[in-house]
Amino acid sequence: MTQHQVLIAGAGPTGMMLAAELVLAGIDVAIIERRITTELRRPGALGLHARTIEVFEQRGIADRFLAAGRTAQVAGFGHTILDISDFPSRHPYGLALVQKHIERILAEWIDELGVPVHRGREVTGFTQDGDGVDLVLTGGETIHCRYLVGCDGGRSVIRKSAGIGFDGSGPTLSHLIAEVELRDEPPRWGLFHDEIGRHALSALDDGRMRGVMVTERRLEHVREPTLADLSEAMIAVWGTDFGVHSPAWVSRFTDAARQAGSYRKGRVLIAGDAAHIHYPAGGQGLNTGVQDAVNLGWKLAQVIRGQSPATLLDAYETERHPVAARVLRYTLAAVALGRTDDRSRALGSIVAELLGLDQARRLVGGMMSELDIAYDFGAGHPLLGRRVPDLDLVGDDGPMQLYALLRDAKPVLLNLGPPASLDSAAWGGRVRLVEARYEGRWELPVVGVVTAPGAVLIRPDGHVAWVGDRTAAGLAEALTRWFGPPA
Repeated sequence: MTQHQVLIAGAGPTGMMLAAELVLAGIDVAIIERRITTELRRPGALGLHARTIEVFEQRGIADRFLAAGRTAQVAGFGHTILDISDFPSRHPYGLALVQKHIERILAEWIDELGVPVHRGREVTGFTQDGDGVDLVLTGGETIHCRYLVGCDGGRSVIRKSAGIGFDGSGPTLSHLIAEVELRDEPPRWGLFHDEIGRHALSALDDGRMRGVMVTERRLEHVREPTLADLSEAMIAVWGTDFGVHSPAWVSRFTDAARQAGSYRKGRVLIAGDAAHIHYPAGGQGLNTGVQDAVNLGWKLAQVIRGQSPATLLDAYETERHPVAARVLRYTLAAVALGRTDDRSRALGSIVAELLGLDQARRLVGGMMSELDIAYDFGAGHPLLGRRVPDLDLVGDDGPMQLYALLRDAKPVLLNLGPPASLDSAAWGGRVRLVEARYEGRWELPVVGVVTAPGAVLIRPDGHVAWVGDRTAAGLAEALTRWFGPPA
């Protein structure tokens, strides 16, 4: 029987990011993926938000994505684009880049890291006990692992097999989306709306294929959509299907909003779309999943190495569940604002006026860009629980970028006070001590300028776990809480 420390079901962005985090932490991990090739035969996400770009910066791969996409102000709510160009970030923008290219870049990265991806296989069931999880794959093959993570999408086999609930709101609207060829050229391209809903026709880059999105009249569906379904929906909107033929793919999405009641059951965990689904308004899904992975990876590694108790995994759900719940709340509101009736349009115009106020722009822009995420670590300095800014530091060997200290996905104790005033030696190689100087101001998105700390303990995901002034009060407690007792 094949064995791994961690098996990940699903080679989407969440699964690949989690695999990379685990490999960087020295964990034996493999991915099980039902797709035979890396080709993505569905639309997927259209870009990255600012915090996700920062996360990639922390691992030294942001430039790969920036070179492939186009930077733009993409954080929006309803019909209002929120300019975050004045936010204190090295990347105060979003990146227009379709998911197939995001997945391609991540696939190249995990291949460099040596992550095995077993394609053309699917989990059909599993059993777990105190020692691990035994999976059964299509064809009857069995694999054993210490932990299993389902990153296998909204219809997650792992979540369902684990008996984890997936409650929320059912669909109120349904769209068909496809890449097709059209015999007849439409008189006009772009976005349309009528009493049925919103529809779009677009010419794609290759000059032959056309993108179609159409709102369906009916919500009840018991099978996957076909070309005939697309033709029928197009005729209902435009009076013709423009001779639609030769589909590359036809897909359906709705505004259903659901979230897992728990992100963990024993040795089985879920992340990304397996843990939360919602309407794509605002483009939050892929970005939230990538940050799920970065939050979970180092914790799972600590537990597997025996440096922390399994209860550390409870903090994954405690921290990430509220983030996704907020995303669902905002997307439900965005759907209401996007309706085409007179009342919804009136509401949308009022919301747009409110978002013209600077405080409202910053508040909602911080959420949509995900730069404002703050985990609850208790009372203390405003930095506590938030992502650390990417500062330009000066050390004994010269200038350095703070996020470059996180490239190896290990925690950093950054001392900005007197040299040798802090000590993490009892934690061995688990925590890297860096002594540096910083002369500028500390500023956080939405929060603003904060008191400069004397030292910060930064988790591998880039969030601040402890803030010190001139003393080390509370440092040992924070190190033990997150990285286990001293050696």
